Amino acid sequence: MTRRGIMRGLFASIVTVALRGRGFAAQPATSANVEKLQKNWQSLLAGGVKPPLPSDVLKLTKDEWRKRLNADQFHILREEGTERPGSSPLNDEKRPGIFACAGCDLPLFTSEMKYESGTGWPSFFTTIPGVFGTSTDFKLVLPRTEYHCIRCGGHHGHVFDDGPPPTGKRWCNNGVALKFIPKSGKA
Repeated sequence: MTRRGIMRGLFASIVTVALRGRGFAAQPATSANVEKLQKNWQSLLAGGVKPPLPSDVLKLTKDEWRKRLNADQFHILREEGTERPGSSPLNDEKRPGIFACAGCDLPLFTSEMKYESGTGWPSFFTTIPGVFGTSTDFKLVLPRTEYHCIRCGGHHGHVFDDGPPPTGKRWCNNGVALKFIPKSGKA
C-alpha cells in the first residue's frame, strides 16, 4: 500500500468515527445541567463508600505500582499507554454509579456524564471537578490535551473538542484505567 493510500484510509477512519459518535451522545440540555451533575456526583456513590479526596496524594515507587496494578493497568496508568479501541467492558456499562481511577480509587466521572462516542473508548462530556491535571502531548505530532489523575498521576486519556453540547468536550478514557462502582454496591 502506498503512503497516500495509508493516509486516505486513516483520514476516512477518523471522519467515520467522528461522525458515527455524534448520533449517540447523551446530551444535557444546558450548562446549568452540567454544573448540577458536577455538583451532585456523590448521589451516585454506593452506600457506605467513602472515596479518597483529590488532595490525598498517593505516591508510590515503580515497584509498589507494579504490585498494585495488573500489567495492562501499569502500562496505561504509569507508562501512558493506550488500550485497543473496543476492548473495554466499560464501553457498555450503563448502570448508575461512579467511574473511579483504577490506580487510587479517586472518583473521576459519573454514569450520567458518560456517552457513546463511537470511538471504542469510554467517553464522558464532563468530569467531577478538580480530579484531573492536564498537559500537552505531541506523541502523534499534532498537540493533544492529555489528562492525569490529580491524586496518583495516572494517565487516563485525552480530551478533545468534538463532544456533545453544551460542553463540546470528549474525555476519551482508557477503560483499563477505570473501575466502575455501581450505586447498588454490587459489581
